[in-house]
Amino acid sequence: MTSGEDLADTFDALRPRLIAVAYGILGSVEEAEDAVQDAWLRLTRTNRSEIEDLTGWLIVTVSRLAVDTLRSARKRREEYVGTWLPEPIVAPDDPAERVTLDESMSMAMLVVLESLSPAERTAFVLHDVFGLPFTEVGRAVGRTPAACRQLATRARKHVSARAPRFEVDTAAHRSVVEAFARASAGRDLGGLLALLDPDVVMRSDGGGVVLATRKPVVGAAKVARFLVGISRRFDGAGCSLVNVNGWPGIVVFRGDHLDSVTGLTVAGGRITEIDIVRNPEKLRSIQWTSE
Repeated sequence: MTSGEDLADTFDALRPRLIAVAYGILGSVEEAEDAVQDAWLRLTRTNRSEIEDLTGWLIVTVSRLAVDTLRSARKRREEYVGTWLPEPIVAPDDPAERVTLDESMSMAMLVVLESLSPAERTAFVLHDVFGLPFTEVGRAVGRTPAACRQLATRARKHVSARAPRFEVDTAAHRSVVEAFARASAGRDLGGLLALLDPDVVMRSDGGGVVLATRKPVVGAAKVARFLVGISRRFDGAGCSLVNVNGWPGIVVFRGDHLDSVTGLTVAGGRITEIDIVRNPEKLRSIQWTSE
């Protein structure tokens, strides 16, 4: 039997993957961390001799807890003020420290996953993103492997129809983001128009707490004018290039106060989606300093 110290070490080693699984299902860092912590508490109360595959047991347990949380959160999200966006995962803009996330964990993709049912989303995340067999997916969602295969197929079709295009080359993505930051700060309407895809979609999430658009803004001209207009409100603020969900993005700050996190989707050298999170509740888990 594994000792308590060895078990804790093993769990700590698995924690990043477990949080990634829960985050993919929930789109919330805090809720994902809560699910992982609850799984640890359940593990400490379980007879370990009954667990043949500890990694599999933990992933299934975390997934079940995440699904339960997602189902209870659906109504709150439907009543959410304005656009609901996932909590961003922010890391320094250093390739050596880049957050290791599958492309399906991008801000734009998580918005697509939000339109799936909890069971469809879980089946897609566990099987298509993390490669779990349908037997384990079934244990997580409480359905047969065959039913989970159908769930994943439906989810895959839905995601394929709405999945954002993205720039595979991280350096090219970063170059576009840098140019976007300069054009936004300089209120350069022409520069922004040159960077934005004609059908670009901009979403912002203030949660009814801080100023944000209530509905997505669509189209290069409208988005560019909007960005130039709001830039005047950020005189004296600073911005930094960071990794947002594993891809180059932007944080805006005033001193050590984090004002917003922006994730950008880039394809073919142009920005196709802009996701701006301003809701303080979704920024409080980010460890940020402007230094």
